[in-house]
Amino acid sequence: MKILHTSDWHLGRALYGRKRYEEYEAFLDWLADTIHNSGIDVLIVAGDVFDTTAPGNRAQELYYGFLCRAASLCCRHVVVVSGNHDSPSFLDAPKDLLRALEVHVTGSPSENREDEVLVLRDKQGVPELIVCAVPYLRDRDIRSAEAGESIEDKERKLLEGIGDHYASVAALAEERRREFGGDIPVVATGHLFAAGGRTVEGDGVRELYVGSLAHVNANVFPPSFDYLALGHLHVPQKVNGSETVRYSGSPLPLGFGEARQQKSVCVAEFEGRDATVRLVPVPVFQQLEQIRGDWGRISGRIFELASRGSRAWLEVVYEGDEILPDLRERLEETVRNTYMEVLRVKNSRIIDRVLAQAGDEETLEDLEVEDVFLRCLDVREVPEDQRSELLTAYREAVQSVHEDDGQAE
Repeated sequence: MKILHTSDWHLGRALYGRKRYEEYEAFLDWLADTIHNSGIDVLIVAGDVFDTTAPGNRAQELYYGFLCRAASLCCRHVVVVSGNHDSPSFLDAPKDLLRALEVHVTGSPSENREDEVLVLRDKQGVPELIVCAVPYLRDRDIRSAEAGESIEDKERKLLEGIGDHYASVAALAEERRREFGGDIPVVATGHLFAAGGRTVEGDGVRELYVGSLAHVNANVFPPSFDYLALGHLHVPQKVNGSETVRYSGSPLPLGFGEARQQKSVCVAEFEGRDATVRLVPVPVFQQLEQIRGDWGRISGRIFELASRGSRAWLEVVYEGDEILPDLRERLEETVRNTYMEVLRVKNSRIIDRVLAQAGDEETLEDLEVEDVFLRCLDVREVPEDQRSELLTAYREAVQSVHEDDGQAE
């Protein structure tokens, strides 16, 4: 029995305005080939299939196209659970239709815990695997709010609710296992933040519960689980050093902070209830490069990449002492005749000068967004006669962003 564990696809995600559908299509092609070449029996997707609760048509096409393709491969079952980015009702809507393809979807936790305990059978109808398909547990799913409760009370109730949920599905899975003879592996899923889990700057990992970290200790998971397939954290990692409690991580780097990270999926091969786990590296489908330093270091690195014919998307963080108000123009000129593209520029020198205007106890978080813009105008010594028009354009841009965010929600 071979299980492939992946998560955090975030289909439809853009990177600073650049769509990534070609990358996602290449990844899903690679995943299908890996399933075929490795003889995978069960595929588990542990949440955050989509990047938003209302995915676009292209993202949906990639998802459903892949599921149809997987059904034609050696993979006998696909198990998909929701993550915090997913709409539970959206994922659940076609679940009865997908079940005909042996695709089992759990978008929302059920009041009847038995609905989350899947008995997967081989071609002869013999039970071969039990999966506790636990989706992302939202606050409202696992606790009831009470007037006057403290932050500590909320956190305690969240963790107790998560623990009770896993205990109940584990008990049902054990009942099923005893019915079938005791040697069938039990695999559980989860989309949560395990205590001690590693993240990287700019990876887009959201805190799951407002006002509470609610990092879950590994001891909340019953020992009867033979493998725990986790999602939410984008860095591939074990939990508490356990070989069989893992985050597969995201298959694509979702921010420049992940640019040098080796992405992978997990393959767990069972002999009885004992699992041997190996990582399968995911190829890089679009190179990301973060370049930091002064202008000499930045331009030198760009020339080095250009000499290799790189097609990288670049994030440039300027950290030099010299003030470069024309940094963006310099960069565009430097990459003009290359295959590279600058997606993001961060001029730390300008930011430092903006903060230098602040008081000793003032931080960037203390300033209103318009205050920051006005101070940037001061730093760049923009003439007074140009400021009114620039400020009007800035306010229109901010309003447009807020309107777009409201529509997305």
